[in-house]
Amino acid sequence: MPGRSAGSAGSGGKPAADVRRAGPLIVTEDLALLDDLLRLCAAAGAEPEVHHTVPDDRASWADAPLVLVGDDAAARCRGAARRQGVMLVGRDHDDPDVWRWAVEIGADCVLRLPDAESWLVDRIADAAEGAGRQALTVGVIGGRGGAGASTLACALALAAARTGRRTLLVDGDPLGGGLDVLLGGERAEGRRWPDFAASKGRVAGGALEESLPSVRGLRVLSWDRGDSVLVPPEAMRSVLAAARRRGGLVVVDLPRRVDEAVTEALAQLDLGLLVVPGELRAVAAASRVASLAGMVLRDLRVVVRGPYAPGLDDQWVADALRLPLAGELPDDPGLLSTLDAGDPPGSEVRGPLGRFCTEFWERALAPEGAS
Repeated sequence: MPGRSAGSAGSGGKPAADVRRAGPLIVTEDLALLDDLLRLCAAAGAEPEVHHTVPDDRASWADAPLVLVGDDAAARCRGAARRQGVMLVGRDHDDPDVWRWAVEIGADCVLRLPDAESWLVDRIADAAEGAGRQALTVGVIGGRGGAGASTLACALALAAARTGRRTLLVDGDPLGGGLDVLLGGERAEGRRWPDFAASKGRVAGGALEESLPSVRGLRVLSWDRGDSVLVPPEAMRSVLAAARRRGGLVVVDLPRRVDEAVTEALAQLDLGLLVVPGELRAVAAASRVASLAGMVLRDLRVVVRGPYAPGLDDQWVADALRLPLAGELPDDPGLLSTLDAGDPPGSEVRGPLGRFCTEFWERALAPEGAS
């Protein structure tokens, strides 16, 4: 449904406000301040615990992912166990005692509303989601039309899911026919891109993940079968940032054109793979794509797909494009029959495509410095 914001996305069609994560402990008797903090927690997709003073249950203070102490309650929090993640929050910018109170309760910082609202929403969301290592994010782009970028993106996502890691496949090409179709999951329940087109600001990563269709062990963000919907760059930025915060692996299938939304996607990639068939015209077309993508993406590598025109090989193509060689994708005569049988690309683990993807992730996920 176009126009629905990502802030309303939840599992099973429920709004994201119903998908709550354990939120901060709030300590205040200031009702106006409490209203503001509850509003910020709702924006972050978190369910807070509220007390007027340090709770009798010590675990509530010690185990909360974040503690927000109103400046009215600072004196009542003296003597509480020292811990990280305590923030003193208020509105009076001119109160000279606030810094002394912050030291007395061991606060990490002093926040003044409304100036710090945006920053605080991010911290609440990070704490509620358990902010950790961001997802390794890999984008796949076709060097020319029909190069097989969508096929490779799906196969990479399936191979990633087989490693047991959290995996999200993002369809960034509204004219590509839908990666959910390629995976055989077009009827799977969940949100599609039109539901996120109005997204601005922060999207809760947990709510995003739970709202998406689950297909073959991974989550898929694709398109519905309705009219084409424009995804603004703000929505692309918000959604991909939320996906990355969840950790694991994210694979993004991107179109050959580079508009504002694609630029946002490229900026969030750790690695880009340019799929180029082994033929001269494909190399010529890919050079233009590489030039545009390379203006944003720092790490772009080429995947060369056979069969080859006479005199060409994978290294020749990589050298011609002046890009590092990510690998050779051999010709797979059985791929069409696999797709015709209703199986997604890369589902045959021992086939050329499956082997390529398995080896790619083994290299990409190897500890730094490992041979």
